[in-house]
Amino acid sequence: MRKYWYRRVLIMILAFTVSVGGSYYLIENRQQMLEQEVNAQASQELLIPGGMPIGIYLETEGVLVLGTDAVTAEDGLNYEPAAHLVKEGDYIVAVEGREISDKNDLIRTLNDLEKDEVVLKIRRHEQMIDVRVGTVKCGAREYKLGIWVRDNAQGLGTVTFLNANSQFGALGHGIHDVDTNELLEISDGVLYTTSIRDIQKGENGLPGGMEGVIVYNNYNVLGSIDRNTDRGIFGTVDRVEALFANMEPMPAASPDEVETGKAYIRCAVTDSVEEYEIQITTVDTREKEANKRLVIQVTDEKLLNLTGGIVQGMSGSPIIQNHKIVGAVTHVFVNDPTKGYGILVESMLEEM
Repeated sequence: MRKYWYRRVLIMILAFTVSVGGSYYLIENRQQMLEQEVNAQASQELLIPGGMPIGIYLETEGVLVLGTDAVTAEDGLNYEPAAHLVKEGDYIVAVEGREISDKNDLIRTLNDLEKDEVVLKIRRHEQMIDVRVGTVKCGAREYKLGIWVRDNAQGLGTVTFLNANSQFGALGHGIHDVDTNELLEISDGVLYTTSIRDIQKGENGLPGGMEGVIVYNNYNVLGSIDRNTDRGIFGTVDRVEALFANMEPMPAASPDEVETGKAYIRCAVTDSVEEYEIQITTVDTREKEANKRLVIQVTDEKLLNLTGGIVQGMSGSPIIQNHKIVGAVTHVFVNDPTKGYGILVESMLEEM
């Protein structure tokens, strides 16, 4: 019997290997199945479609530098103390250690300090730097830096969707400063109700636009804006019933479900939200700019008669295909307002 001992050892080793190997295969297979289930569930997330116009108010983190200029001092001479020291796109976040939240803060702090020069804390391309800048005395307790700044932005757009946590996505692109073209870095934002007053039709070479009325008071507040990104603005809706009353949820489409062909956009260019027929002419998931992965063309005669196609203010209008939200309108072709770009809804959900 002793000469067969090694056979028993080999059999035991073989049995152990098969057992462990089989278990590993089962675990790996189960993991793949779970991943497929998770991906399927993510692509089927239920969202309430938008299409309603919204008023947008954003406050920057600090004050945004637009540029520098000469200032006339008490002595009648012109000085430009900030030239070549601060740059367009910088954010002034503090003066002599005092936090700055808006233009009034900046003016008040300079006048209170009454110094010939101050140290500005500036955020430049994700870096914090200190810059020493001379001040210009323009009168009794009136000091200036010769810097043009902005501390807020307002506008009109369209909400794209609402999820089960009362979080919304809108626009499908970011809000940039009109002078610097930089994406605004915000500290806070508010969502307001608005109503469309007029529509300027788009023409070749001249994009149209929607004109709305926004009353900035507490009664018209719908919610808060938390993020301003290249894929849209995001936040929370507090008064869901005021914006999404009687809306049925829809699944969010995964990119491989989006196809060229007939689709619809939801927008409120009249007194109510309506669906208008379009054609998705291109689906390019490899496009570097996420908000240009869809190319669409308006084919609905009613919408063409009303707006000429896509106009400013329609950004964020949800795109519906096969009873699923597939994306949102983002840009109009300047030379052909019947055509425009769109973002895939998955890109907005990833960002949110």
